[in-house]
Amino acid sequence: MPALEQLEVEFTKAWADPGFHQELDDLLRDFVGRPTPVYRAARLSDRLGIDLYLKREDLAHTGAHKINNTMGQALLTKRMGKRRVIAETGAGQHGVATATACALLGQECVVYMGEKDIERQALNVHRMRMLGTEVRPVTSGAGTLKDAVSAAMRDWVSSVDGTHYIIGSVVGPHPFPWMVRELQKVIGEELLEQMDGSSPHRPVPDVIVACVGGGSNAMGVFYPYAGSGVDLVGVEAAGFGLESGHHGASLVAGSPGVIHGSMTYLLQDDQGQILEAHSISAGLDYPGVGPEHSYFKDHGMVRYVSITDEEAVEAVHLLASIEGIIPALESAHALAWITKEAKSLEGKTVVLNLSGRGDKDVQQIVDAE
Repeated sequence: MPALEQLEVEFTKAWADPGFHQELDDLLRDFVGRPTPVYRAARLSDRLGIDLYLKREDLAHTGAHKINNTMGQALLTKRMGKRRVIAETGAGQHGVATATACALLGQECVVYMGEKDIERQALNVHRMRMLGTEVRPVTSGAGTLKDAVSAAMRDWVSSVDGTHYIIGSVVGPHPFPWMVRELQKVIGEELLEQMDGSSPHRPVPDVIVACVGGGSNAMGVFYPYAGSGVDLVGVEAAGFGLESGHHGASLVAGSPGVIHGSMTYLLQDDQGQILEAHSISAGLDYPGVGPEHSYFKDHGMVRYVSITDEEAVEAVHLLASIEGIIPALESAHALAWITKEAKSLEGKTVVLNLSGRGDKDVQQIVDAE
């Protein structure tokens, strides 16, 4: 608790400081490449009978939305006078984004990654090491994201005087979910300006869709629209199917409990023991979800649905072959729901938050076919 209380104080001061915001905004513009564009997927729109737009987070530096958060937290680390950064990663995108921010700011970096994820995301492991980061394999549990978070938390509480833990999603104990949401809401704030209804080419969305693992990209695009009347849809990983028991759909098929220091929806048995999640997508392979998503679910502010591994892979091929864009497997879950529900979405303006690019997943998709 003292570590968390200190972090809340430090982030509150930084977030109220115009100088901190100016430094972060400059880096997001000049280094990360913000604002990311909104692209109308014309051919896919014609096929589906909807007006489909993509918020291109895949075009941000390092290939995903993750760097919005890591850049802010790395600056906070510098402000706190700490030299060492640790992080967890599943798909490797948060690890790469953390390694990138640390290389830029001259910080020591250690990333914890489950051994299963190291194997299926080898490209991102090599990228992190090229950036000067130590990747530490986690062999406990299933060797996936949950276990990497646990290992990083153990490190942080024993080394907090000189170390900051850059958590990768809107999960964990307060103030982490709040911090990450504040750093990711730039996605939705940009979208509000880019699609403001001021011209036929800038229509206000009827529906916004995003994938949900821990939930940072979804929270980033949903939060500025909460209560606006726009239909918000979060898509979880159904894995081999909800009935199989091998999935990562905490909100759709889980129940309230405690994981990594927050009360939220999660996958658990009748004794409250955490169940292993499954998804072909390493970034959605987590048995819990950010607590603010649980709030959104309970208050009917966001609809949460799920998509199987097979449907996600099909969506990757669809976007690649029709629009020339290879999406990350995580983002492909959201696209798969849109294609599946195209009939009910007919005539509507739909925005897909394309949270990352799929280079990291190509070999895994090939192996799965």
